[in-house]
Amino acid sequence: MEIAPFALERFYDRWEFEAELMLSSSDCESRSVEELLALEPDAMERLLALRLGYTEVAGSHELRTAVAGRYQRVEPDDVLTLAAAEEGIFITYHALLAPGDHVVVEAPCYGSAIELAHSTGADVSLWRRRFEDGWAYDVDALEGLLRPQTKLIYVNSPHNPTGTHMPRDMYERLIGLVGERSIVLFSDEVYQGLEHDPQERLPAACDLDPRAISLNTVSKAYGLPGLRTGWLASRDKQLIQRITDLKLYTTICSPSPSELLVALALRHGDGLVARSRELILANLPLLDSLMERRAGLFEWVRPTAGPIGFPRVAGERDVQAWCEELAGRAGVLLLPGSVYEEPRHVRFGFGRANLKEAVERLDHHLG
Repeated sequence: MEIAPFALERFYDRWEFEAELMLSSSDCESRSVEELLALEPDAMERLLALRLGYTEVAGSHELRTAVAGRYQRVEPDDVLTLAAAEEGIFITYHALLAPGDHVVVEAPCYGSAIELAHSTGADVSLWRRRFEDGWAYDVDALEGLLRPQTKLIYVNSPHNPTGTHMPRDMYERLIGLVGERSIVLFSDEVYQGLEHDPQERLPAACDLDPRAISLNTVSKAYGLPGLRTGWLASRDKQLIQRITDLKLYTTICSPSPSELLVALALRHGDGLVARSRELILANLPLLDSLMERRAGLFEWVRPTAGPIGFPRVAGERDVQAWCEELAGRAGVLLLPGSVYEEPRHVRFGFGRANLKEAVERLDHHLG
């Protein structure tokens, strides 16, 4: 198995904790342990009494019940918990794909969704969306990529890095395509709940198609990346079992404190996600104003979902070198689009409470 270096995470490994202000974060403002424990009167007592032994491979029944409660048709036995969503991408691909198979991956996307697909030996086709088209979804183009050997389609909506989401009619057509062809739909839903207009929220794929796999985590919409916990949900028990068999070679099980705190958070998930969404909507006008003031530098498709946007940078500059210069001299971190194979773009993040300070710092540095 050969895996190319992870460009996005290598960039953050170098700069995330060196730059003073993050202006590219893909997550929302983090919560404290104290804040979570205050959600239920006996939570502190239960955490202090928790024994730090091994946990169940699939996750505790309490945690899987809390996860299932976020869906319409999912039961606790349909859930496999993970050491963050990244593990889910790795083990799903390697459990379900092999040389001779074909997979379609939506692009641009989080880098591991492409590189880990390649690492299985399967043939990978990219379903590309383009800035010039307003990041529009072309399901006809997707259908044209499908082959008799197509085993899996990976999609991500709401989308990283564009901050857009799939229209309902496109989504319904996608669900129809995978059902007709017995293709596994691997749906990355880590930003679900952060649609700027709640009326445009899509149902989870696993609720609509019995073989679809929904991927989620508490890292993004819930503001809890430090708990390093995600999950897969699918009503196809054979698929979940195949993925579980591979998990036995990775993390095996989750940390018990994280299981307790994540279950607690998910029982109050609507409130946590709503607060993240409120912050995003309050912050977005700050970026609108920046884009207006700096129209000669940035051009974007305004985000409609999630805490990120992906403007194009004018001119022929080396965008990655420019981002590194901003981090080193201004202390403000933007993510270069080269990590998504979109070298003329940068990713902005607007889910943090200190966005105003970060935007002002960037504005001052630009002169």
